[in-house]
Formats: sequence, structure tokens, C-alpha cells
Amino acid sequence: SLSQLFLSLRAEVLCISNEEEAFLSFSLLLTVRSIDLMKTKMGLNRLEHHTDRYYGDDLIIRRGNTFMMWLDLSRPYYPNTDRLHLELKTVAKGTHVIIPLVEELEDDRWEAKIVKRDGNRIKLSVNSQPTAMIGRYQLTVATHSPKGKATSTHDPGNDIRMLFNPWCEDDTVYMDDEDEKNEYVLNDVGRLYYGTEKQIGARTWNYGQFDEGILDACLYVLEKSVTPPSGWGDPVNVVRVISAMINSPDDCGVVEGNWSGKYVGGTSPTAWSGSVDILKKYQKDGGIPVRYGQCWVFSGVTTTVLRCLGIPSRSVSNFNSAHDTDVSLTTDVYFNENLESIDHLNTDSIWNFHVWNDCWMARPDLPPGHGGWQAVDSTPQETSQGTFRCGPASITAIRNGQVFLKHDSPFIFAEVNSDKIYWQRNLDGTFTQIHSEKNAVGHCISTKAVGSDERNDITHLYKHPEGSTEEERIAVETASRYGSKPDTYSSPIAEDISIEVTMDGEGPRMGGDAELNIVMRNASSLPRTINLHSQVAVMYYTGVLKATVKKDEKPVELLANEVKTLEWILEYQHYQDQLVDQAALMLTLSVRVTETQQVLATQFSFRLRTPDLIIKPVGEAVVGKKMAAEIFFTNPLPRTLKGVVFHVEGLGLQSVRQIAVGDVASRSSVTLTEHFVPTLPGSRKLVASLDCKQLTQVHGVANIDVKEK
Repeated sequence: SLSQLFLSLRAEVLCISNEEEAFLSFSLLLTVRSIDLMKTKMGLNRLEHHTDRYYGDDLIIRRGNTFMMWLDLSRPYYPNTDRLHLELKTVAKGTHVIIPLVEELEDDRWEAKIVKRDGNRIKLSVNSQPTAMIGRYQLTVATHSPKGKATSTHDPGNDIRMLFNPWCEDDTVYMDDEDEKNEYVLNDVGRLYYGTEKQIGARTWNYGQFDEGILDACLYVLEKSVTPPSGWGDPVNVVRVISAMINSPDDCGVVEGNWSGKYVGGTSPTAWSGSVDILKKYQKDGGIPVRYGQCWVFSGVTTTVLRCLGIPSRSVSNFNSAHDTDVSLTTDVYFNENLESIDHLNTDSIWNFHVWNDCWMARPDLPPGHGGWQAVDSTPQETSQGTFRCGPASITAIRNGQVFLKHDSPFIFAEVNSDKIYWQRNLDGTFTQIHSEKNAVGHCISTKAVGSDERNDITHLYKHPEGSTEEERIAVETASRYGSKPDTYSSPIAEDISIEVTMDGEGPRMGGDAELNIVMRNASSLPRTINLHSQVAVMYYTGVLKATVKKDEKPVELLANEVKTLEWILEYQHYQDQLVDQAALMLTLSVRVTETQQVLATQFSFRLRTPDLIIKPVGEAVVGKKMAAEIFFTNPLPRTLKGVVFHVEGLGLQSVRQIAVGDVASRSSVTLTEHFVPTLPGSRKLVASLDCKQLTQVHGVANIDVKEK
């Protein structure tokens, strides 16, 4: 028949094609003639990676995202006989990445996939790890065919610049607010604040992180640090490196400090108006420190470098800023027996103002709740682990006096919240505290507001309000116990109160009130009066706090040897508008005991349980025979879920399918039936999940035993 004849002819054509393919692949070496990284400023790669504002036409990408490239080969690529992979090597020697060719890309790994063929050309989609080292990579392509192996020649024009990625949820510098990313990553002009707390001045500073040559200058600073590139994937480590490299005393860093008032041989610190000339000069001169800078210059350059590398950052000014020289966590003033100043002991000081930086990142190396803004100071004041650097220190830890958490939180705590203590020498050489000022330092902590040139006062992020709450005093006394003078404040008469948080069963459910128990124990034979401070904040799964949703203060009376349990309730209305994907809640308790002055604190993180999808198989499970499954869901929230979509899949049962459900009213239920035909025998799992902005982490699974046909 005609149909049989057609099939026969088609088979012959295919056979000839296969033979030609085999002949070409076995007779001709496969090599790379050219690489097109699609790297122009307005190209898809640069636009999708938010790097289109950087000067020039280099490929600048952010880790954790895919990018596209074309390879022009010496002949067509035949997947049956040919092999190919990409190789990346950091310019700073030490890192070598092999990127294999795969059928399908997966998250969190280096991989490449062919997405288009055009004769001798193939288009690749390349995926990078969200933990990849940042820096400059040299790219080559290795090919392997029956005729032999070949590696493309390195072309400096195809070097890839890899940056941190605040747009990628799996990157530890991820920031979810678009306005904040526009301000703290993409804004190249800012404001620095100076003067006194009563007369705050402001000046414009050109960060210029996208200017010609600045990205390479910032990478040069990293490379000049002689730190191994293997550590450049961790923003905590990179920030410590940058903090050290912006100043010059021990590593020939970018800026040489000068507070003498004499600036011969350099530029007066007040004359600088931006970072661009400083960074360009540093690179051009081969790493000779640029003269001269003071704190605002160090901070401005730090903001430029961090934003350029992809770490959200801002310059911060602190008025009446303390410089603690002996890790006492206090600012100390010493007098002799006649109340005359002892100059050689009075090394602590209070600056009219001091400028440093905040940078944004998760802190998986710290307890949950300490991610978010971190303080980092590049002005060379004190050494940290033998080098002039400071931070990153969690601002949350500083606020609560948790100065035992790294890095350098005692120094920054003293800058913003140390008491000024006056001491008089006794006849026996010891010192007695004669006066203290509890509100002497840390005023009007300022940064530029998001989206405007207004000044934003962020003092409340660094410390509890002075004088108005006991929490601030608790933080100060907690911090002092980890300093070099732990007895500055009176020790508690007794420490006989303990406190813990407990949770009934599997914990509170989403959409309802969260109920926890606060258990307080009095181990004393005397009654105790407790001042209990509580606050709860929404927390990303990375440990970054999003927002405080409830704050409370409560006096509690405990009888002798009493164990008292308080029911702590967080109503749904308090958290309903603050929840984020995979969010948890962090309850922080701080306590002072009136009779003994005992201070203690604890934190408890918990999540709100989401409902399961109930999946019930319907019919006999046999290979090749149609069956069904009912999927049941109840909306637990007192609000309508908008645009609900179910995802259903099961290996050997059903390929991935999306089912649009639409809106689901408050407390209402949805049942849908999914039909499918099993293709593989054995124990199988049918998995379903719900996709909706108002409710996440809802899923279910059903075990299905499929029989042979």
C-alpha cells in the first residue's frame, strides 16, 4: 500500500541520516569555534540578572540564576557520540568548576542544558549555584568526540563576573522588598550624615557602583586581600574581608586614615564626594592606599563595594558614638583621689558622630532571628582577630545585649548603648564608681530613607528606647557581664527564677490564634515579683526577622517555690498581614526579678501548622487501567484565598499537572477528582500541593500499590 511504501522510504532516509551522523562524528573532531555569551547591557542575560546598569558589555551575572549562551562548533553536535562540558576557573587561583551537560536542569547546582540547535550552533541554558563563589571566572569549553578531546582557548573577553543575588530566595543576601533592593543595591547616590545630634548635617555621596571600571576595581580589592576564593561564597566572610581591605594599616587597603588636620601629599577627607575616584586610583596605583580618609569616607567606599558585589548595604551615622578601648562595654572616665583626671587611663572617647555600615544577610552561623541587618565598620579603630576590621554583627543581638554572638558585637554595642561611668581612685589603688550617665551615647542613628533623600532615624533597631523601658537596662546589664568589667553593675542577690516556653501537641494552626505556655519556676522559699517583657516577630525560614507583630509587658507574682504557667496568646489578626513564605514566629522573653535584680531571657521559635491535602484513591490501581483520586482541602483562614492552583504528580502514575481551582472562600472546602492511568507497577506515591499567595506549605500524599496488568 501507499502508506507502507511511505514508511519504508522514511526508514531508509532516517537510516542514511544516522549513517551520515555516525560518519561525521567519527571522522571529524568536535571543537568550539566561538562563544557568544549574549552579554550586551540590554541583552536578556544582563536584564534578567539586574546587571544592565553596570558599565560595558561584559557578562555580569548573579548566582542562583540561569543565563544563556551560544556555542559555534566545528560541526553539528551529536548527543549519541559527542560530549561537552563547561569549565570555570576563578582568576584568583583556587576554584575550578565543571558544568556538565544534562537533560533537565535542577536547582542548586551548576548544570547546562541544550535548549536550541541551529546547524553547527547550540544554545545553552546554564544554571549556577546560589552558594557559588563570587568573582571573576575564566570560561573554556571542553569537547569529547570519537575523534578525540579538545578544549577551547581562553578568551579574556568571555570572562564572567559573578555577583551575590538579593533577588534569589536561596541566596543568603536575599531581600524580598523591591523598594529596598532598589535603594540598597541599585541606588548609586546616597546621603551621609555628620555634625552633632542637635545640628545634623547631610551631604550627598556618589557611590557609583556601576561606573566604568568600578566592578573590576571592587573585585581587585577582593583579589588583593589574598584570601582564598573558596571563602567568597559566604557573604559573612566577604564582608569581613572588605571591612579589613577598605582601611590600610595592616594590609595596604584602599584608604589611609588621617585625623591630624594635616593632609600634605593627599586629599583632605572632607574634599571627597564619592567613591569612584578612590577605587580607580587604588587599582591604577597597584594597591597603594589612597590618601586620606575619615569615617564617612571609609563608610562611603564600603557601601560602594558591597552594593557593587550584590550585598544590600547602607551607610549609617551614630551621634555621640562611643569608642570602647578595653572591651568593658562601658565608656569610662577615671579621676584620682582629688577628682583630677587621670589622662593615661582615659583612653575611651565619645565622638560627635561616627559613620559605619549596615549590610543585609541571613546568619545561619547564629541562632535563628539574628539575620537581617548586620553592622560592619571599616574605620580602623580596634583589631578583630588581629586585623583592623569590625563585623558583621547582628543588630538584633546588639539591641538585646547578646554581645557573645560574633562578630565584634561588643565594640558596636558600646558605640551605641554603653553607659558613661565615672570612677575615683581610692587610697589603696582600687577604683569606686561615683557617677554614671545612662543616656550619654548612641543618639539619632541615621541613614538615608528608602526612595527619598529624607533622613531615617533607625535608633530603635540598635537599642530599646532609653529610659522608657526596662528592656534597655536589661540589655546593658546583660552585655556588661561579657565585658572586661563584669561587676560594673550590681550582681543579682540570687538567681532562683527560671523560665521556659512550651507548646501543646503539634503546635498552633494557621488561621487561628497561636497559644503557647510560659512556665516560670521560683526555687526560692520567698515570694518573687517578676517584670515579664514579651515580643513576637515574624521570621523568614533563613532566620531573618521581618516585623514585630506584638509587644507586651506584664507583672507576675510568684509565691515561694511556686511553678506558674501563663497562657500566651497571639491572635490571628496580629499576624495575618505579616506572614511570608515558609515563615516562622519568634517569641522573645526578657525578665527582671524585683527583689533580687536577676535578669534572664529566652527565645522560642515556632511555626503555624498548615492543613494537609487529603488524597483518597478511587478504583483499582492496575497498569494501563484508568483510575481516580479525590483531593480534599479546607481553607483554614478567615479570608478568601485568591487564585488557588493545585499541582498533582506521581512517578509511574501521572506527569505534573496544574489544576486551577480559583478562589476559595473562608473556612470553605474544595473537593476535586483527578483521573490518571498508572504506567508502572509497585508502590507509588501520588503527591499534591497547593499554590496560593495567602497560604503556603500545603501538600498531601497518598500511597498507591499498582498491580501488573
